[in-house]
Amino acid sequence: MKIVEVTKTLSVAITNEEADLLIQFDEDTPMIKRHELTERQIETANQLVNKDLLIRKKNEDGQIIYRKRTGR
Repeated sequence: MKIVEVTKTLSVAITNEEADLLIQFDEDTPMIKRHELTERQIETANQLVNKDLLIRKKNEDGQIIYRKRTGR
């Protein structure tokens, strides 16, 4: 388990698997398309969406993308 600081006063516990996926979102890879992920990674990404650490949305091409939530 890892603790991720969402804001200065709010922290969220995440699993090591969630942490591994969250690390993939960096300056070089600000978003990942759903079709680039395995089924297990999609499930993990959705868990991070539920914890409000990732954003899931459709882009202009109709593809689902995941982005790391920023700007809090």
